[in-house]
Amino acid sequence: MRKNASILAATLAAVLFSGAAMAQDNDPSKKPAADADSNQPVTDTWITTKVKSSLLADSDVSGTKIEVDTVDGVVFLTGNVDSQAQVNEAKRIASEIDGVGKVDTSRLKVGK
Repeated sequence: MRKNASILAATLAAVLFSGAAMAQDNDPSKKPAADADSNQPVTDTWITTKVKSSLLADSDVSGTKIEVDTVDGVVFLTGNVDSQAQVNEAKRIASEIDGVGKVDTSRLKVGK
C-alpha cells in the first residue's frame, strides 16, 4: 500500500509541474522588448557611438581629438581641432545623425 501511495504522489507531482510548464504565455503580442519593434527614440548612447564613429570615418575631421557626449539628444563636442572648418565639419556630421536635436561646439578649441 505504501508503494502505491508513493507512485500516486510522484504521478500527481509530475502532473502538477507539467501543467505549470505548459502555462507559459505564448501570446505573440507580448514579445520581449529585445524582440519587439521599437518605436522609442534612439538613445543617447547610440547617438554618441554613431557620432564618434562618423567623426573617425571622416578624413577632414580629426575624430580622435574630439570627445562626444550626448544628453537628451543634445550632442556636446569637446576637444581640440586644427581649424574653424573642422569645427563646422564636426558640427555638420553630428547634426546629420538620427536623434540629434542640437549640437554644442562651444567646447571645441581651435589650435593646440
